[in-house]
Amino acid sequence: MPIKKVLLVEDDPFLSQLLGTRLQRAGLEVDKAMDGEEAMNYLKNNKPDLVLLDLILPKKSGFQVLEEMRADPLVKDAPVIIISNLSQDSDVAKGKELGAVEYYVKARTSIDDLVSRIVSLLLDGLNKRAV
Repeated sequence: MPIKKVLLVEDDPFLSQLLGTRLQRAGLEVDKAMDGEEAMNYLKNNKPDLVLLDLILPKKSGFQVLEEMRADPLVKDAPVIIISNLSQDSDVAKGKELGAVEYYVKARTSIDDLVSRIVSLLLDGLNKRAV
């Protein structure tokens, strides 16, 4: 089974390092982008199995990244999980409208829960395609 690739878009160096390490330990390949512009440049040349996306980012917000992804035929179907400190219902609704498969508020979600959810989402996706 090929290794699943995750693009982690997070501008906080500590959280990016922590999440990246935990995802790698779970058997995933992790590429990182520190801002929205870097994420879009990456997505022009790569097709990750999952994008883990913060919303409050330099250069382009996560919402702008999602809008651009959905307009790009090459990456419009890539699953996106939002991880953000924005916890207003309107932000969650906007993220879901733009096609995020899940939305996690950083302050309410443990790293363990997030990593296990990502792993199961990628494996479930595999199992559904194999059927």
